[in-house]
Formats: sequence, C-alpha cells, structure tokens
Amino acid sequence: MENYGWISILPPILAILLSIKTRQVYISLFAGIWIGWLVMSGWNPILGTGKAIDSLVHVFESPGNTRVIIFSALVGSLIALMQASGGVKGFVSFVLSKKWMKSPLSAQLLAWILGILIFIESSIKILIVGTTCRPIFDHLKISREKLAYIADSTSAAICMLIPLNAWGALIIGLLTAQNVPNPTTVLLQSIGLNFYAIVTVLMVLILILFRVDFGRMKKAEERAATGQILPENSHPMVDENIIEMEARKGVTPRAINMLVPIIIMSLFMPVALLITGQGNLTRGSGSTSVLWSVLLAITVAALMYRFQRIMKLSELMDVIMKGAGGMISLAILMVLAFSLGETCKFLGTGRFVAGITSGVVHPSLIPLLIFLASSFVAFSTGTSFGTFALMMPLAISFVGKVDVNLPLLVSAILGGGVFGDHCSPISDTTIVSSMASACDHIDHVNTQLPYALIAAGISSLFYMIAGFVL
Repeated sequence: MENYGWISILPPILAILLSIKTRQVYISLFAGIWIGWLVMSGWNPILGTGKAIDSLVHVFESPGNTRVIIFSALVGSLIALMQASGGVKGFVSFVLSKKWMKSPLSAQLLAWILGILIFIESSIKILIVGTTCRPIFDHLKISREKLAYIADSTSAAICMLIPLNAWGALIIGLLTAQNVPNPTTVLLQSIGLNFYAIVTVLMVLILILFRVDFGRMKKAEERAATGQILPENSHPMVDENIIEMEARKGVTPRAINMLVPIIIMSLFMPVALLITGQGNLTRGSGSTSVLWSVLLAITVAALMYRFQRIMKLSELMDVIMKGAGGMISLAILMVLAFSLGETCKFLGTGRFVAGITSGVVHPSLIPLLIFLASSFVAFSTGTSFGTFALMMPLAISFVGKVDVNLPLLVSAILGGGVFGDHCSPISDTTIVSSMASACDHIDHVNTQLPYALIAAGISSLFYMIAGFVL
C-alpha cells in the first residue's frame, strides 16, 4: 500500500474543519472523501470524482456498515411508534408526577445513571438514554445539547470501564494477536489506569451536581431556559415531525407503551450477543445484535398496539415507514462517514499518525504520546475500534525494548481512542448521540468539545505522571 505521508491527514482534517466552519456536514464530508480520492488518482479530477462516488456505493459491501445504517433508520420507526401509541406522553407524565423528578438536576442525574447502568453496547445505551430522557429534558427546559453530551460521554467510557461486551472482546483479541501473555489480566489491570474514561464519567456527574456550564453549552442552557429547546437555523438529526408526533386520537397515554419496547430492546441485546458469539457474549457481533434488538422491539410494540386496538395493521406500517423516512438524513450521514473512514484507510492516515509516535526518546513519555497519537487517529478517522487495531501493535512493540508499563500503554490507547471518538464529528457514536437527542450534530460537537478537552488535559497530566511512576 502506497505511503502518502502528511497528505494522508488532509481529507479528515478538511472535512472536520469545513463541517465546523460551514455547518454543512454532508458537503464537508464529501469534500474530504473527494480530496482523498483525488490524491490517490494522481490529482485527476474526473477519475478522482468517479472513485469518490464509487466509495459511497462500496460502503454497503460491508455487512456491518449496512446493518448499522438499517438500524439507524429503524430507530426512527420505533420512536414514531412509541409517539403515536401515546407511550412517550404517558412516560413523561408518569415520571414528572414523581416528587423526585421536578428539577433539571433530577432529569440529568437520571440520564447519567442510565448511562452507567447500561454497559452492554454503546449505541443501544445512547439510544435508550436519548429516547427516554429527551421528552423530560424538553419539558424541564434543558437543552438537547446537554442530553447529547451526557449520553455520549457515558457511552464508550463506561463500555471501557465495564468491558463485559464487544469492546472488551476486541481488546483481548488484539492483545492475543500480539502474543501478550494473559491478555484478560492485562485488560483488567488497564481499567484503573484508563484516566480519560474515569475523568469523563466523573466530570459529567460533577458538572450535573454543581450545575456548572461554560462555553457554548452555557449559551445552549440559557437559551433552553427561555423555552427555546433548539437554536435558530439548527438541523436536528431526527425529523421534528417524528419526535413531536401526536398520539392517536382517543388513545389513553400509557407509560408501558414506551417502557416495554425499550426494555425488550435492552434485555435482548446480550442475548443476541450470545447467539452471534455462539455462546460467548464477548465475541458477539455488535452490529447484528443492535439490528436484531430494534427489530424485536418494533415487533413487540406493533403487537402491543394492535392488541390494544390503538392502530390497525395499515396504520402501523404507515407509522413505521414515516419513522424510518425521518432518518434519511442520518442514513446519508452514516454513508458519508463510513466512506471517509475507508478513504483514510486507503490513504494510510492511521498508520502514518501511529508511526510518528515511534520516534519517542524518553520511555516515561511514551504513555502520554501514545494517548495523544491515539486521540488524533480516532479524531481523524472517527473510529475508536480502528484506532485500537492500529495503535496496539505499536504500543506492544515498546514492551521489552524500553522500561514501560504494559497495562498503562493499553489504557493510553483505549483512553485516546475514546477521547478522539468523542471529539470527531464523523464518529458513529457522536452521530448516534445527536440522533438520539434530536439535536443539531454540529451543535453537539461544538458544545461537547470544551468538556472533552478539559477531561483530556487532566488525563494527559495523569499519563505523564504515571509514565514516570509506574
């Protein structure tokens, strides 16, 4: 594979900067894809444009990509069904009737607790937190940007701190591939050293308890307090007609019509992981499991609503199709993000960034530089899993050659991957967080970035100290 050097980081950086500057994320992503294939086509504009378009089509050659895109569309169907059945309205009324749910503090703590308790899969976690808490946040005049931040920051971080999931299986597999003795033990030892994940989760809780907001998040909260949930000219990741869909006339709002599908989806996730992993939960397919789970939730919801005579079969199908149609913008964004990630793979973006780190001089600084390099790889490519796969061989190569702590190196890769993933507008978890919270994607990125940078700054200090101490 040809080495393109520094120019390999141009496509992701261009896409990210353009999307933040212009707020036109679709055009910006395609610009990054186009530049990447232009480079690989010898700067031939006709050939490069053709290959850029082909790369969008090739996204669907990956079953995993296709399953995620279908899952995202079906999430819209589930949301629409729960809205039309009166489930969401009933749930909001039920929760707000409780004495402990009368303030923004209580609502944010609920979102944080749900984010902690659900650790099987990051996308399901984000979906449940967003879907469950969004109407409550809207009612209590809390910004959707804050909900997206809470959902996003307790997703991958918790999956890394409680690795009884596909995340843990991947890390063990990568360590095994590098012939590391007792890979499970190494992963468990790295948990207490995963400073970014720990700091991020605790930081969310502290900000909630002490009601601290700053930067663009503060402006978003001040705006929401006036009753303006979304800023002017924003483009939510979900069609507002779907999330504000009225319940069918004559239907009594019942919380159970929302809770049962959500619980079914959540509980079936580990079952699906066991099935796809042939009895081993940690080896299951995440993309297959989330797709099966949302399909089962939709089926159960449809049967419930039909049994209650809320909707006829034709009406159920109409709502399902409308809900999926409301996710078309998200599906397009997913295709573009996957295509850009594949473009970066062909350019060798991740390998180039990872290779720069190999020039470290002082062994005690290796964990810090591994953390920073992993952060940049994940930020540029939008994938924490891909970052782990790229950076793990590099990190293991230091072991035995210099005096460095292996669990600390592993934690630096995991923490950096999660941090870069949090900050990147082309990350799938960042996109799903915007979708589940029904907020503008770039608004989510801009409001979350300062918080993530502070957590990363604190973590960098810890990695530097640990590099000298351990």
